[in-house]
Amino acid sequence: MLSSQRFDKIASNFATSEVHRSSPTIDALHETLGPQTGRALCDVACGAGHLALSFAAQGPARLVGVDPAPSMLEEFRALANDRGAKVEAVEAFAGELPFPDGSFDLVMSRLAPHHFPDLAAAVADMARLLRPGGQLAVIDLEGHEDQEIDALNHELEMLHDPTHQRSYTLDEWIQCLNDAGLNVPVARGSQAESPTGVPVKRWCEIASSGTEAEQAIRQRLTEAPPGHLDALGIRRTGREFLIPVRTCMVIGVKPLAETR
Repeated sequence: MLSSQRFDKIASNFATSEVHRSSPTIDALHETLGPQTGRALCDVACGAGHLALSFAAQGPARLVGVDPAPSMLEEFRALANDRGAKVEAVEAFAGELPFPDGSFDLVMSRLAPHHFPDLAAAVADMARLLRPGGQLAVIDLEGHEDQEIDALNHELEMLHDPTHQRSYTLDEWIQCLNDAGLNVPVARGSQAESPTGVPVKRWCEIASSGTEAEQAIRQRLTEAPPGHLDALGIRRTGREFLIPVRTCMVIGVKPLAETR
């Protein structure tokens, strides 16, 4: 578990992080979903709430951010207040969402499910909240199909943030949403939250990884086969490595209720 002091620091980091504030996948999600005017939206494990707040100007009927960390919710409320957005901030874990069935038109989660200890339970709970025809949108770190490359990716993520559980492949995400009863019309892998790449130092600053972890990450990247780095989209420039924050985006749709 993270200490409350470090969690507070991370919350502040997330509020100002260029990776969390915006990305090509957020833009792609908006383009794919279209306007959410008059709809009920819920951002699960919302952190500082950047994804939820990216919909605020569209006039949703309800905009909810859920996170287990009070410090994250404080950042969410502060950012919402700065933008004049009306939001609800709810303290809860994914998998224990305190809302009735069919409460939302859109449930979403970004850069968070890789922390979930039970992904299937969390996805099933998010799917439960959807109205018929509602959508579950996920943007999260992507695992790799090659076991050796995936092992390197996992090692780097654990050094970067020890609360990391697992990065799932695109096929695993599709199966997980299918198992929750959702159709999956959109599934895009090999996305990048930072097309130019985040320097290792900055990547570690965002997560408050610490000096030892940063040094270990650099050492591991230096030793890794170039082909493994290429597969993960990691580039080297001089003595620095640039991390793309490699992700996938999936959108599941809850089937419409049968009519009689």
